[in-house]
Amino acid sequence: MAPARTQERTVPHRILNRELSWLEFNARVLELAADESQPLLERVKFSAIFSANLDEFFMVRVAGLAGQLGTGVAIRSPDGSTPRDALAAIRQRVVELVSSQSQLWARGLRPALAEVGIRVARVSELDRAEREELGERFEDEIYPVLTPLGVGPGQPFPYISGLSLSVGVFVRDPDSGDERFARVKVPETLPRFLQLGDGVYVPLEATIAHHLPRLFPQMEISECAVFRVTRNADFEVSDEADDLLEAVELQLRQRRFGDAVRLEVSDSMSDRMVGRIMEGVGVSDADVYRLQGLLDLADLTEIAGIDRPDLKDEAWVPRTPAAFMRARDTADVFSAIARDEILVHHPYDSFGATFEAFVRGAATDDAVTAMKTTVYRTSDESSLVPALVDAAELGKQSVCLVELKARFDERRNIEWSRALERAGVHVVYGFANLKIHAKMTLVVRQEDGRLRRYVHLGTGNYHALTARSYEDLGLFTADEEVAADVADLFNHITGFGRPVRFRKLLVAPFGLREGLIHQIDSAAAAAKAGKQARVRMKVNALTDPKIISALYSASQAGAEIEIVARSICALSPGVEGLSESIRVRSVLGRFLEHSRVYTFQAGKKTTTYIGSADLMPRNLDHRLEILVPVESAFLQQHLSGVFDVLLADNAQAWDLREDGTWRRARPAKDEAPSGTHDVHMRKAVRRARAAARTVSV
Repeated sequence: MAPARTQERTVPHRILNRELSWLEFNARVLELAADESQPLLERVKFSAIFSANLDEFFMVRVAGLAGQLGTGVAIRSPDGSTPRDALAAIRQRVVELVSSQSQLWARGLRPALAEVGIRVARVSELDRAEREELGERFEDEIYPVLTPLGVGPGQPFPYISGLSLSVGVFVRDPDSGDERFARVKVPETLPRFLQLGDGVYVPLEATIAHHLPRLFPQMEISECAVFRVTRNADFEVSDEADDLLEAVELQLRQRRFGDAVRLEVSDSMSDRMVGRIMEGVGVSDADVYRLQGLLDLADLTEIAGIDRPDLKDEAWVPRTPAAFMRARDTADVFSAIARDEILVHHPYDSFGATFEAFVRGAATDDAVTAMKTTVYRTSDESSLVPALVDAAELGKQSVCLVELKARFDERRNIEWSRALERAGVHVVYGFANLKIHAKMTLVVRQEDGRLRRYVHLGTGNYHALTARSYEDLGLFTADEEVAADVADLFNHITGFGRPVRFRKLLVAPFGLREGLIHQIDSAAAAAKAGKQARVRMKVNALTDPKIISALYSASQAGAEIEIVARSICALSPGVEGLSESIRVRSVLGRFLEHSRVYTFQAGKKTTTYIGSADLMPRNLDHRLEILVPVESAFLQQHLSGVFDVLLADNAQAWDLREDGTWRRARPAKDEAPSGTHDVHMRKAVRRARAAARTVSV
């Protein structure tokens, strides 16, 4: 019997604000950009990631809160904040963070780049030869694609697309004295940083601003400054949509016309120009952010991508796990999976030599009769789509569920779906009101006169590019009950009807939350009985109030709880009488921690799951997610080791305090730094060497 819930107490910070928790995650990314122990171009990359993250935050989260406020829907979030409260707190923290980033760029990263021969220069800093080259490049490459748009009688304020840079200009006619505002869009088809000679880079907007007289001949430039608009980019598809593909395409067309939710302007811009732009795009004072220096530092990815290996992390080459290294052909891979479940850990284990080899082999294996898979996000380099096409062309049943509503990948997924349909693959789009976030592949194979099913279940997308930088787990299994559950799920998605029960999988929205709470309650009951009790969770985000309540109850019962949450955590650890035995940490660094792992120890019993689900209401109620049990004691021990490394990290980890602030872990005196990713890379090298020795014997 599950223990009764402990009566909830009113204590400070019982639930932390989700939006502020996310901003603190992005603050940790910025802290990595400021960390001088990181290679310089990696620091530049983290600064770019900080800006890209913030853009998406405004497009989705801030836009949602602004929408609630605009419609008068003042629903309080679980921490008690109204939309107005949250927006005010967000603004205060964002102003602090972007100010820190601007100072970091101006006083830290830009000078450091110059010292190693990478000059991100103002036009005023160029020598004569460089200015001449800049002028020639402007005439040949930039001027032909520029279109100044003036505002005045018969010329309304131009539409400003989201996230595009613009140069705002006040232009005065010296004869009549007439002055107008004009906007010059910075072309998105050109590099943001124009390279001159060897190692000199000039921002494109600075180049345009310097040559404005070329665009406005015979006129006086009264003022010019850079600005940028962020628009609402979130959308929902109606539950009543008859054609999901058509509905998503319609929403994509409408997205670019979303309401403005942020206006970023150069700090030098006059109040008069700011007011003109505010009126033109329809924002209030609370939406305006003045920035010193460059706007849109997400484009620093261009600088981070410069070919300077000496300024980057040493290249990592993923290793091939022993089971795949020993396989001579596809049949050997299936035999290995049939003998024992195989767990792979990316990017330490090669994605190409494991999952992609699995699907490529299955596509052309004469014994395989069917392949079914899901695509949430994928890439041009992935072998998955070509494998499905090969399977279809060879007469195998080839089925692909494409999630059209994967945010910001909708257009690419539409393109994939049409290409697959043209090749004869059965393409299914899922449901209008339920995102299919599960990562699952099912292969049906004829063996010894019967059909046998093989399954891959993962924590990450089937994306060859992100598999090189995202930390994820994948399980290959021939377990008949797991395979039957996956087959039922595919039938549910492609057909009609709800599965009655699942044998081993925990599936959202059909009871995944309840399954996890049952495991948490079991640990709590064991703790009350004086038995060993521990809960370990590795997630991207933890915000679900019911899960948090269960964890608080388990803590009060005496269970040890360890949570690794990369980004958002709304749980408050270490609160006396509430969460004293809960520890929360975040690990950020070279690779993006992306896997979800759940381990529960109740007495002598240990239960472990991996899968696609984070602990947020959207995942548990509005997405199809799966968790698969890892039942092998050997693999459970491996996953326990993953937690041990994360919790011992003293180089790239932060610990959460009860007030929602984070403290970075540091090596103790006379203790060497030990980062999670370095430890796992060394382990992968040792495993590969040991496997190579056994193969060569």
